[in-house]
Amino acid sequence: MDAPDSPDAEAGPPSTGADVEAGDPAPSVARGAPRSLDADGILAEQLLRLTRRLHRIQRRQLEPIGITPAQFRLLRTVAGYDSAPRMADLAQRLDVVPRAVTTLVDALEASGRVRRAPDPDSRRVVRIEITDEGLATLRSLRSARRAAAEEILAPLTADQREVLGGLLAALVDGMPERHC
Repeated sequence: MDAPDSPDAEAGPPSTGADVEAGDPAPSVARGAPRSLDADGILAEQLLRLTRRLHRIQRRQLEPIGITPAQFRLLRTVAGYDSAPRMADLAQRLDVVPRAVTTLVDALEASGRVRRAPDPDSRRVVRIEITDEGLATLRSLRSARRAAAEEILAPLTADQREVLGGLLAALVDGMPERHC
């Protein structure tokens, strides 16, 4: 399980995995069952279960490459900038506390995937650069990420995937800003 302040930390009680891996819906949300008064709570629990399952699948795909899902997310984020970001920029983009970024950068730097570089305009600022090794890791991770997504989305048709994408975008785009 990721550290509590890591970008991919999960909330809620630990799952045994049996209910998720079996794919059985909770009794109160079985197909055809009437919606309970706590439908939003049930939906939230389903989303948490799905998130946990996705994290397990992703960890399984990333393990042979020697990178955690949180490190992968940070590496993708660094690569997405036009120029080397500051640690504070990464914390804000990932919506995590700065200490979480420091821990992830330490691990990625130790593996040669990123390096700390001084800011040319300020001696107090450190920028994070992706290395050639980091870029090679991202290339190799693309297929692992696709495989994890395919595994989780396998039960859905193309139309259902499109609808789900729209619903998730509405939820993500509608989330209030959180300040760490």
